[in-house]
Amino acid sequence: MVAAVLGGPVAGQLDSGSGFDDPGSSSVAARDAIQRASGLDPAPGLIAVVDRPDAAHVAQVARILEGVPGIAVVRTPADSRALIARDGKSALVTATLRSSADEGDVVSTATDRLEHVPGVTLGGSAVAGEQVGDQVNTDLGRAEMFAFPLLALLAFLFFRGARAAALPLMVGLLAIVSSFLIIRVINGAVYGLSVYSLNVIFGLGLGLAIDYALFLVSRFREELQTGRDTHDAVRIAMRTAGRTVVFSALTVAAAMLSLVVFPQQFLKSMGIGGAVVALVAASVALVLLPALFARMGTKLMPRGGVSNPAETRWARVTATVLKRPGTIAAVTAIAMVLVALPTLRAQWTGVDAGILPTSHSARVVDDRLRADFPQLSAEPVVMAVHAPASAGAAVERYAASVGRVEGVSFVSKPQRLDAATWRIDAVVPGSPLADRAQSAVDAIRDLPRPFTVDVGGSAARFADGHAAIAAGLPIALGILVVTTLVLLWLMTGSVVLPIKALAMSFLTLGVTTGVLVLVFQDGRFESLLGYTSQGGIEESDFLVLAAIAFAISTDYGVFVLGRIKEAHDRGVSQPWAITTGIGATGRLVSAAAVLLAVAMGAFATSQIVFLKEIGVGAVVAVLVDAFVVRAFLVPSLMALLGRANWWSPRVLRRLHARVGLTEGPSAVAA
Repeated sequence: MVAAVLGGPVAGQLDSGSGFDDPGSSSVAARDAIQRASGLDPAPGLIAVVDRPDAAHVAQVARILEGVPGIAVVRTPADSRALIARDGKSALVTATLRSSADEGDVVSTATDRLEHVPGVTLGGSAVAGEQVGDQVNTDLGRAEMFAFPLLALLAFLFFRGARAAALPLMVGLLAIVSSFLIIRVINGAVYGLSVYSLNVIFGLGLGLAIDYALFLVSRFREELQTGRDTHDAVRIAMRTAGRTVVFSALTVAAAMLSLVVFPQQFLKSMGIGGAVVALVAASVALVLLPALFARMGTKLMPRGGVSNPAETRWARVTATVLKRPGTIAAVTAIAMVLVALPTLRAQWTGVDAGILPTSHSARVVDDRLRADFPQLSAEPVVMAVHAPASAGAAVERYAASVGRVEGVSFVSKPQRLDAATWRIDAVVPGSPLADRAQSAVDAIRDLPRPFTVDVGGSAARFADGHAAIAAGLPIALGILVVTTLVLLWLMTGSVVLPIKALAMSFLTLGVTTGVLVLVFQDGRFESLLGYTSQGGIEESDFLVLAAIAFAISTDYGVFVLGRIKEAHDRGVSQPWAITTGIGATGRLVSAAAVLLAVAMGAFATSQIVFLKEIGVGAVVAVLVDAFVVRAFLVPSLMALLGRANWWSPRVLRRLHARVGLTEGPSAVAA
């Protein structure tokens, strides 16, 4: 209750602004330099489209905006003919904010005062930022309304009893509100987080909490099935499945924390949020469930008891796979590669008002700018030139050289902002994400100049974000690879199985990316999914999805391989170890995957397109890993490798004997 009360309001305290920028980049330095020197934002934050462009109506809108605290400069068609639409049927009134102004207060005041003025639509970057934050809050509520009833129904079916089904939802709810409280503390005392972190906390936290409850309840039931009393069943379940839960939480947390190596606030926030909720979900499950097990005892047993691992449907499927492992491995791998092929033509996009649904005013204004004001649709490349007032001639020569860059159609006269800072704007027609704009930014940055120049604007921000991701990607991949190899080695003692698991994780990620390209980049199912294609996949968003996919893949791999290793260590034949191991875990992993897919799939109901991409991608990754990789590739490849599955150098075998972690003896298999 305390966590719910204190953590509930966290959404209103998190940042919904420019969390996709690299704070150490030249583009951010340009923005900051212009703000310091002029006291103003580099570009108008509010743009009002006036559909009755008569002088009196436009003047009324301008007067209202001039009276809003925090707005410093208002421009109308009287200042520039470029603010009149090419068909003459609408006009723009732009407002530039003071750098010290609170964007939320300015947007709220301006919206209220213009609400009853006919024919006015308010947009701009400041409005888009506020509307994105509001939409995230709305999406969270929608996701909760969608996910909780469906998860309750599925939990009842999978857990086979009302009492047992209530446990995972209880754990999930406690994990989410507790994580919200921790995120609020981190946001206030350690690092300012993005509002988007709440989505990953909800989806991943709810899914993991239910998974952990499923693993623990199932193991507790298995021990009761053998005739153990409640006390022993709780103890053994926590020693075995409880250890798996700890492994899972550490795996997911490590994978999500790989995002912290990137400088963007969005990625750091998603990484921190994912790591926090994974550890909190495990902690809640390991503390709460043993007490409930001890109290409820045999009341948690399903009607009909627990199935024999060798007689389950998954055991029968595995036995069929083992009859033709080579053929099934080849067919499965080829099919996955074919689905993954569109990954080779993936295009990356950024974040702007286009991520909002068409019902939001910021999106309407953005679309109107592109259609009716093409000369203003692209934010110019902005240069902050650090030169003294006496260097005016040199600054003008530099501006002239910018004008000769291919792709630049117009360069403004240098404007001196203070004693040591000048501003130059260069117009590059078209989208700031297009090759023309990106090439122009690179060429401008390569120009010789006798002074320091920081290059900003939308095109430069995208280039800097892409460069930051490229620089951090090797480290993040290293964390993912090392985490997967080390954790699976600790679990199995083999160096072959971790490498195989890593290859399958990359294959799953390739399939997921291929589906995203086919759907979101190519613009398929726009009406069904409720989005407008941006012609690519948001780059930061893809990294979050990759971390989630790797975490879940390793998590399920640990659970399945742990059971197979138990049987192998008892000396049973390789085919029987694979059959009984997957037979014991197949139903759990498939149920966990469906539940996690529902929880993560709640992202797909979001009105923010790149959150929708995470939702669809997570569903694909989880279901492909559970129903294709674990059902066909894992058993077939293990059958083909035979005894080589368990190979490890002698020195590592000795080390594993000291530090290796396993679930312990399986009561059911024994």
